[in-house]
Amino acid sequence: MSTPRASRPQGEGHVDTPGRPGADEMRRLFLGPPPAYTRAQVAEAAGVPPDLATRIWRALGFASLPDDAVAFSEADLAALSRIGDLLDEARLDERTLIRMGRALGRTTARLAQWQAEIMIEALLDPQGRPSDDDVRRVMATVSRLMPDFEQMLVHVWRSQLAAAASRLISLTEVGQEMLPTRLTLAVGFADLVAFTRVSRELDELALADLVEGFESRASDVIAAHDGRLVKTLGDEVLFTTGDPRTAALVALDLVEELKLDQDGPDVRIGLAYGPVLPAMGDVFGTTVNLAARLTAIARPGTIVADAGMAEGLAGVSEVDLVKLRRRPARGLGVVQPYVLRRADPAHAAARRPTQPTER
Repeated sequence: MSTPRASRPQGEGHVDTPGRPGADEMRRLFLGPPPAYTRAQVAEAAGVPPDLATRIWRALGFASLPDDAVAFSEADLAALSRIGDLLDEARLDERTLIRMGRALGRTTARLAQWQAEIMIEALLDPQGRPSDDDVRRVMATVSRLMPDFEQMLVHVWRSQLAAAASRLISLTEVGQEMLPTRLTLAVGFADLVAFTRVSRELDELALADLVEGFESRASDVIAAHDGRLVKTLGDEVLFTTGDPRTAALVALDLVEELKLDQDGPDVRIGLAYGPVLPAMGDVFGTTVNLAARLTAIARPGTIVADAGMAEGLAGVSEVDLVKLRRRPARGLGVVQPYVLRRADPAHAAARRPTQPTER
């Protein structure tokens, strides 16, 4: 859905600068032919009730427009017609369609913004105002790359969908329900130490580099162990794995990876194992809250696990656990924390599994 240019009187709205690519040219680059339908016309042509069509556009993240705005293209009509076919064939109900649309809209909006920022940073001088030639050069580059990006998007989406389905299938092998209404997972919460202080000492570009570096390193480590990066919050990363051992290895590798940057801040990590509620691509529940609270207990450069993780790691030779004194966790009562460390490789293979040592 594009901006309703055709409905604006002359002299109002955006005016393209001569010689400089404008909104219409940008729209044609990404969306092709100009819009030809109003909201009511595209809904009627697609055979979708107008109220439902409006809910679908909103779920996809598109702004509400005046009824007489000519803002919908042939591509919009084709997309809405596919949705109508799904309803007619009873393959999906309205509620499921809206939820799927909202998932698609939110995810692709963030993806588009992120990719646009990367391209602008790579192709333009961030300190200066781009010239007309600069803008045309960016558009020419995007035009060449877009077909490859589009194919890659579909391939990565299919691969991620396969990975998500495989994780659910794997959980059924250990006796869990396949429907992700409530799963037992290992949850990790990684937090940069003293981020507020560090952020005050850096300019905007240096702060952006710090955050991106942390997120990219965390993402690489989690992916290498076939874990799932649930979300990033600047100085925090939330991840899940299907078992405690994998979560422990992710946490250990992440601490070691960030220590390679001697000038950067330390990380502290909380790990918890237990039931979680997956919803909207996120995870919720006491286990998630406990992992977050344990980061407050952890010292810089250390990992603190809960009793569920400790029990799940019994017999895992790669790690050592040190039992700490019980202490309160805000909103969760008194908890039993453990410091998790990588076992000495010289002794890990030979030693027999033991109970956690106490400190």
